[in-house]
Amino acid sequence: MVKRLLTLAVAAALPLGPLAGPVHADSSLDENRKKEIRKVVRDYLLQHPEVVVEALEEYRRRQEAARQAAAGRAIRNSREALLRNAADPVGGNPKGTATVVEFFDYNCGWCKRAYPHLLAAAKADGNVRIVFKEYPILAPSSRQAARAALAAARQGKYREMHDRLMRHRGALDEAKIMAIAERAGLDIPKLRADMAAHEIEAAIEANLELAGRLGIRGTPAFVIGDKVIPGMMRTGQYPAELARTRKECAERSATVC
Repeated sequence: MVKRLLTLAVAAALPLGPLAGPVHADSSLDENRKKEIRKVVRDYLLQHPEVVVEALEEYRRRQEAARQAAAGRAIRNSREALLRNAADPVGGNPKGTATVVEFFDYNCGWCKRAYPHLLAAAKADGNVRIVFKEYPILAPSSRQAARAALAAARQGKYREMHDRLMRHRGALDEAKIMAIAERAGLDIPKLRADMAAHEIEAAIEANLELAGRLGIRGTPAFVIGDKVIPGMMRTGQYPAELARTRKECAERSATVC
């Protein structure tokens, strides 16, 4: 980035001064000429600091565009794993015309702040599927909580367990997770046995691998249509994203979006 910026500055500055003419990053330049070029670049940037800001903004814009393009390709190649993985609990309207996929961690404070916004947006729309992707990356107890939530699904109580874990304040540990499970009405001996199931661990590992392919590195992260949205989403952000994904869905005549 620095080299690119200096090249732009040289190109803009040299025609105005005694060093006009082609300039190449060549080891054959003598030291005096290198010093002259450095001085021209420095003087130009000091006189026009806005060039630095503009270049950095453009660089960030291009980086974000490249990130989203790569994520879009990964999403299109992973659509089945995102939308139709039988191991993933589904909330909202299971027959909804748009899907919000959330990658979350039960020790993530921002996930807990985002949770009521997701529920409110899904309720207001009425036609949204929510795919819950357990993505335990913050602490050992995160994985334990994820296993407990997925094990609760075997008792038909994933939503009860998920809701209570999301609304819990403070760090989790085994005792707190089991206390939450008891309040959710779960059979604790069965829950503990199911938490050790190979299928549950495999589901979590599959989510971790999928997140890596999509370029997701933190929580919460949402996938809506062909777009990865990192960080917390508020209720008011959802309508435009849902409209976009429904439009994408109609264009490719998809049945589940």
